[in-house]
This record gives sequence, structure tokens and C-alpha cells, in this order.
Amino acid sequence: MNELGNATFENYVGLEQGYSEMAYQMVAHVLTLGYAVMLASLLYFVLTLKQVAPKYRMSNILSVVVMVSAFLLLYVQAQNWTTAFEFDIERGKYYLASGADLFNNGYRYLNWLIDVPMLLFQILFVVSLTKSSFSSVRNQFWVSGTLMIVTGYIGQFYEVTDIVKFAIWGAISTVFFGHILWLMRKVIREGQEGIPADAKSTLGAIWVLFLISWMLYPGAYLMPHLLGINGAFFNETGVVAREITYTIADVSSKVIYGVLLGVAAQQLSKAEGYVYERQGEEKLSV
Repeated sequence: MNELGNATFENYVGLEQGYSEMAYQMVAHVLTLGYAVMLASLLYFVLTLKQVAPKYRMSNILSVVVMVSAFLLLYVQAQNWTTAFEFDIERGKYYLASGADLFNNGYRYLNWLIDVPMLLFQILFVVSLTKSSFSSVRNQFWVSGTLMIVTGYIGQFYEVTDIVKFAIWGAISTVFFGHILWLMRKVIREGQEGIPADAKSTLGAIWVLFLISWMLYPGAYLMPHLLGINGAFFNETGVVAREITYTIADVSSKVIYGVLLGVAAQQLSKAEGYVYERQGEEKLSV
């Protein structure tokens, strides 16, 4: 199985098995949903910017950067899907289109390469670190986040042709993934010290969301090999499941995460005396 070289398994399924109308449209629709949510959320983060005190606004600004990046690159990925496959009337399925670019999950990795550092930096503009150095945590987030994405990006090229290299690069990526989880937990624990109960609870919810949503990514990465080397999901079901999983993870880890950070920032702003007035005036109460 190497007719397409280091192409991802979506292309091998499209070459050998084809996609039913339902599977093809489900992927097309979930990819469209992904970039549409990012565009809608972009407006939300812009419009809620002044609902928090100025010291916390960088978190919203970074959410705006994340939404712009995610919208553009997920839009390109959605277009990539629709051009990579075409309907074969005789066989009644969608197969790889002749002469078209192959479907490429690399667009997601390019998006994550921009977004992951921004997502990790965001929380540092909401919480107050009581023991750790801001610059040290920031740098660790950037290094581990970048290396996690780059090594995962390399690994996904071998998911069909070389399972050993796929596993090795995936394992390397997982080391940085684990460091990020450990560091995020540390940051949230420090941030929960000495703050109002509602903000503390929100930070706790952010940790649960972060843990669950980030755990979805390894599952999607491993999708073609779940339940074996050529797993039970090395088919159109696995392709649909992967794109749904990636989209749920992206919306949770970017949009919902950003919203919850905004809620925490509003709670902290209120506790510090910040008053937001809808007429456009803002002030600090005495």
C-alpha cells in the first residue's frame, strides 16, 4: 500500500475504497462548520473586548488572532477536501480526482503552529503567577508547543507507509504534549490562589476543558490505526470520525477555552472594581 507515497490515509481510502455520498458530505459539512464557528467567534471576541479591565484584554486580542488564523486555514482545508475527490457515476462513490492536489492535513498543523503558542500564552494574561516566572513559563509553552506540532506534523506523513516512523514521531510529540499539560496544570493552580471563588471555579472548569479537548487530538492522530495496524477505522468511517474529532477539539480548545478565559477575566475585573457600561464608558469604582 504505497501508491500515493506519504499521503495521509484519507487519500488511500479515496483511492481504493471511495466515499459514499453520506461520508463525503459529512466531512465537507463538518469542515465548513469548523471555519464558520471561527468566524462567528472572531466577532464575539472583538465585541467583548471592553468587558474586561485593560490589564486582561490581551487574552481577548490573542483569541482574535487565533480565530483569524483558524478561519483562514480551515477554509483552505475545506476547499482542499472538495477538490481532492470527485464523484464517479459508474461506481456511485467519490474517489480521488485525477490531476487534483491530494487531501492534506498539513493545513491543520500550520494552523496549530500559529494557534497553540497563542492559546497557551492567553492564560498568562488572566492569571497571576505566585511562584513561577512569567517569561520562563511563556518560553516553555512556546518551545514545547512548537516542537509538539512540528514532530506531529512529520509523523503524520508516515501514517500509512511506515508505522514505525509514525509511532516514533508521535511518541516524541507526546513528550512535549505531556509537558504542556503539566505546565498548564501548574499555571492554573497558581492562578487559583487568592482569587474570588467564582473566578477560581472558572479556572477549574478551564483545566477540565483543556484536558479533555487536548486529549482528543492524539485520538484523531491515531484514528487510522485504532484497533490494529490497519485498524477498524482505516475506512470512510475513520475519516469522518477523524474530521469530527478534530473539529470538536478545535472548537473546544480555541473557542470555548477563549470564552471561559474571558469569563474569568470579567470576574477578576469585577472583583478589582472595574465597571463596564454598555454606553461605551468604562471606569474603575472607588
